Amino acid sequence: MHPRRPDGFDGLGYRGGARDDQGFGVAFPARSFSSGSDLGHWVTTPPDIPGSRNLHWEQLSRFAGFGIGLASLFTENVLAHPCIVLRRQCQVNYHARNYHLTPFTVINIMYSFNKTQGPRALWKGMGSTFIVQGVTLGAEGIISEFTPLPREISHKWNPKQIGEHLLLKALTYIVAMPFYSASLIETVQSEIIRDNAGILECVKEGIGRVIGLGVPHSKRLLPLLSLVFPTVLHGVLHYIISSIIQKFVLLILKRKTYNSHLAESSSPVQSMLDAYFPELIANFAASLCSDVILFPLETVLHRLHIQGTRTIIDNTDLGYEVLPINTQYEGMRDCINTIKQEEGMLGFYKGFGAVIVQYILHAAVLQITKVIYSTLLQNSI
Repeated sequence: MHPRRPDGFDGLGYRGGARDDQGFGVAFPARSFSSGSDLGHWVTTPPDIPGSRNLHWEQLSRFAGFGIGLASLFTENVLAHPCIVLRRQCQVNYHARNYHLTPFTVINIMYSFNKTQGPRALWKGMGSTFIVQGVTLGAEGIISEFTPLPREISHKWNPKQIGEHLLLKALTYIVAMPFYSASLIETVQSEIIRDNAGILECVKEGIGRVIGLGVPHSKRLLPLLSLVFPTVLHGVLHYIISSIIQKFVLLILKRKTYNSHLAESSSPVQSMLDAYFPELIANFAASLCSDVILFPLETVLHRLHIQGTRTIIDNTDLGYEVLPINTQYEGMRDCINTIKQEEGMLGFYKGFGAVIVQYILHAAVLQITKVIYSTLLQNSI
């Protein structure tokens, strides 16, 4: 005789109750669950099943977060790369009479480069920028693994912990410095005379810069020790400024989101977007502020890194022809004084219009992505 499952059984716990079993014509004894402990032991909430509303919204939330983050990364590293190329070329071009301080001249010169050299002229060196990012992340992880230097700062931070964390960042920038130099050369070298180098050429040139081998350089090449201070200074300041701005903006946005939830004025779609967009907006504001504030220091840093490498860049005044880099700076202080005397204070901001174009493009992509996902989520309700 096979036992029958009573109707009071939900698959997880027996709920009890008296009833007549239709198959046997006998009554099961009634069992009373009057106490809360008994109910808590026997009665459970059925889990969400596939296709339920909760699971559907969870999948949409994950898809939205992945798509929004992917759009932001694509904009930062791929779509904005032509702006980075032109910005660096203008920064190292001490010959230039047109400083390209506005986005209008920047767009015009980018069109000229694309017309004379093709699209590759605007996306050159993109692979090397990913390599530098990978080297930076890898070096930071390895150093933090074999040293007591913290990779993250806890909520209960102290000055010692912050100092050790910044020391980790400084050591990471030192390790990545020769590869950054090689990547800089790839992004500013004119496509007219540039060889079809492999994607690992940046690694080869970086190692060669450390051991003194590889492509011959001129006597004006500054030793890596002379580049340590400006490189670390720029990297650490950029990290500090961006971290402060990011925390500040994120705090404001989360407080605004919290107030809107208290007022019960936010829709499910808005709640889902609020889970992802505040962090992206905070990262956008942090990167923008740090790039704008440190642009003059970045100009000096790039000129020091490029000096003596026999690099040929595009003429950013005409949009065609090429120019050699023949600077003779003795160091960071001499570079600052020379730019101030020969090019004026605006000389530190050559190519600043490319930064404006870059972040306008980034803001537009974020806004378009938000509108698209808002529409998709709204239609799925």
